[in-house]
Amino acid sequence: MAVRRTIVGCAASLGALAASTAVLVALRPHLAVATCALVLVVPVVIGVAVGGFVAGLIGATAGFLVFDWYFIPPYGTLTVGSAQDWVALWVYVAVVLVVARVVAVQQEARAVAAEREDAVRRLLAVTTTLMEERPLDEVLGLVVTTVHEAFDTPWVAVLLPEDGALAVAATAGDPLSDAERAEAIGAPGAAQAMALVGEASGVRRIALTAMQRPVGQLVVAGAPIDAFGRQLLGVLANQAALAIERSQLRAQALRSELLEEVDRWRSALVGAVSHDLRTPLASITAAVTTLRDPGVALSDADRDALMETIELESDRLARLVANLLDVGRIEAGTLTLRREPHTVTEVVDAARAAAGSALRAHRLVVEVDDDLPLVSVDLVLIAQVVANLLANAAQHSPEGTRITVGAREEGDAVAVFVADEGSGVRTEDREQIFHMLDRNAGSGRAGLGLAISTAFVEAHGQHLWVDDAPRGGARFTFRVPLADLHAVPA
Repeated sequence: MAVRRTIVGCAASLGALAASTAVLVALRPHLAVATCALVLVVPVVIGVAVGGFVAGLIGATAGFLVFDWYFIPPYGTLTVGSAQDWVALWVYVAVVLVVARVVAVQQEARAVAAEREDAVRRLLAVTTTLMEERPLDEVLGLVVTTVHEAFDTPWVAVLLPEDGALAVAATAGDPLSDAERAEAIGAPGAAQAMALVGEASGVRRIALTAMQRPVGQLVVAGAPIDAFGRQLLGVLANQAALAIERSQLRAQALRSELLEEVDRWRSALVGAVSHDLRTPLASITAAVTTLRDPGVALSDADRDALMETIELESDRLARLVANLLDVGRIEAGTLTLRREPHTVTEVVDAARAAAGSALRAHRLVVEVDDDLPLVSVDLVLIAQVVANLLANAAQHSPEGTRITVGAREEGDAVAVFVADEGSGVRTEDREQIFHMLDRNAGSGRAGLGLAISTAFVEAHGQHLWVDDAPRGGARFTFRVPLADLHAVPA
């Protein structure tokens, strides 16, 4: 790049010199020697401005020869006829060299200023970016890429502590060979010397410290860096250290939050299970104890009632076990949909069978038109959703009251609802009841059943919500998409 610039500068200087000479030769009888000398300074300035001092020096040499040949008598020779002409010639040489040097210095100063301005602008942009919330890998990649581009080094690496030693965490530039990687890492135990800054064998090491605590090393390979570059690199290293520490602290905070959330989930799950287990187990235990007590005289009706209690509560326990298995599938990420076209009637019938004896003490009303279009659902999951809603309605409404399950077409979906005639759900509790972590919301409505139903509905890309039922109580509603009968089976 520098050679090409010098060649272009020489060409520009010689071209301007040729044009100026042609004009001056035509006007030579009317011009003084000093005037010609001043005009011939211009091509030298052009050469320096375009190609640097070397191009200007070549232009000055050519200008000296042209000045002597065309404008110092006798013309057409390099002979100088008088002392005055010698003075004019050497004054020209001195002026040209001084002007060339001054212009070259100014050019270099402007280039250095532009380079430093670009470096400062780059540093400002990188600093602004590093202040943002970014993952550690992205921060490390930004640091090594910026240093590599700013200093044009063969390679740059960031080292971070790992198992008591330093390890290469990110690189930029040429791929590291085994020897270069070993050179970057340094001697074993270098993690204890991260606070040191040094340069050896063409490799510069800059400690990355935040709050006087070492967090890593920046290793830069290549030629020595000037004083301004060292200052710039130091500022960038400080910003990188702060960004790395912030990313690491944020990752630790996220892990802590995740562990806390897992603990809350487990506590809520244990609480939900113990809450849901307590009532049916107590009822079964009481019924069995009464039946086995020889001192208690029971009529046939009493015995049938106790057996019915055992049956009802056993069904509740079976549903609870099924919900726990569903929780395991959701937590393990193994929940998969098997969407197929089904009628809403099929969904309701499967849900009634799954709900079992939970509806025995209530009147179930089905409001599903036979002409509803087919829906695209996983029959097992959606039937479980409706079964959970039916069991929830039965649990929170008085015996003998009506529970309604229905469906209606709404655009490109079918809305399915379950309504009861219980106490309803307070407005302020209508979001919390779908989460197990809020067991006390909504008059105790929250639990495994609603939480799992929410997960199954959301797996279909839909939403489960609750509002007031027309006859009082609560109405739970969700939508399922219509089946695309024109889709080609996979």
